[in-house]
Amino acid sequence: MSKVFVINTNKRPLDPIHPAQARQLLKNGKAAIFRKFPFTIILKEARLESSVHPLRIKIDPGAKTTGIAVINDSTGEVVFAAELQHKGFAIRESLISRRQLRRGRRNRKTRYRQARFNNRKRPNGWLPPSLMSRVHNIETWVNKLIKLAPITAISQELVRFDTQLMQNPDIQGKEYQQGTLAGYETREYLLEKFARKCAYCDKQDIPLQVEHIYPRSKGGSNRISNLTLSCEKCNTKKGTKDIKEFLKKDPVRLKKIEAQAKKPLADTAAVNATRFKLLEVLKATQLPVETGSGGLTKFNRTQQNLEKTHWIDAACVGMSTPILNIKGIKPLFVQAVGHGSRQSCRTDKYGFPTRHVPRNKIHFGFQTGDIVKAIVKTGKKVGTYVGKVAIRSSGSFNISTKNGLVQGISYKYCKHIHKKDGYSYA
Repeated sequence: MSKVFVINTNKRPLDPIHPAQARQLLKNGKAAIFRKFPFTIILKEARLESSVHPLRIKIDPGAKTTGIAVINDSTGEVVFAAELQHKGFAIRESLISRRQLRRGRRNRKTRYRQARFNNRKRPNGWLPPSLMSRVHNIETWVNKLIKLAPITAISQELVRFDTQLMQNPDIQGKEYQQGTLAGYETREYLLEKFARKCAYCDKQDIPLQVEHIYPRSKGGSNRISNLTLSCEKCNTKKGTKDIKEFLKKDPVRLKKIEAQAKKPLADTAAVNATRFKLLEVLKATQLPVETGSGGLTKFNRTQQNLEKTHWIDAACVGMSTPILNIKGIKPLFVQAVGHGSRQSCRTDKYGFPTRHVPRNKIHFGFQTGDIVKAIVKTGKKVGTYVGKVAIRSSGSFNISTKNGLVQGISYKYCKHIHKKDGYSYA
């Protein structure tokens, strides 16, 4: 079961404790709730300095979802797990939309204006906001966990797929890139690329074999662009035939396989583009940082017969992975939602202004995105409501609960559970 983070009266992190022990401390008035997500308590009485066991943060970065795990290296116990969902692709769509609106308006209103795009210089190491948002999300959570637990080391999956090794299998490199792990690296890449199904018959949930599109006997290479996945039946049936001969009666599938084999993975590109920037950010914490490949992560996971999830992949990152104890762990699901918009005016689909956005974002001590609990004892809305609040200057709030939207709740009934921090939790 996931442990509860504990900090002392000076806000120094102590060893995480069992939830039952945390409940007892809260019940006896010896501790108070410090933070709801991730759940943390703060002691009310100073304790003599007890021994604190070092923990390690492990990170499996992804384009859409990043796995995070806090591990005790000496016991293999998973203390905390989370899956962080990014909004990088949403940011990209917003930037594209904004650019299109501005260009359209500029062409209508100021076609005479001289172009000035040459004035905009990007600094070295610049990454687009859609990619940097992923780095910032992970940085935020690493710094948050360092304040709540005795973290002494970090492990990061630096290379999700070592494409250089797969393009040239004879390349000389680190030991983990050779032998068995090279096969794990290639297979995992192909599983992602071909949606975990046979390229020739689309069967899923069966054992798949790595297959050469153009046979080795006819000059085909081991490059990743010449590999695909097939079931045993299709692989045997194709044998040493050229793919054009094998699929001469199905030209649509032939064209699809040839195009898909050469197409890079967008998600992989996003992860590979940010991996060294993230490493730089993690090293700035002054903690030792261990790195490992995606093939090594899968090797560690399959050796221990663990299922594939983002947080379990995170727990298996790096050479330091011990025999893991994941019994009863329930990960915290975190979604990056941002802090709202900086727009001073809303626009319609044509880019014309529709209404002004108020400058004041806080009313009666609340702001949109806060998680609140409202207990209404009188009137038509009697009940207890827990969820995200949308504020109004009138003091009549809306609360999004798991059962739907509740409108017209007065601020007088609302009490903070968790203040807005740019993330939603489940």
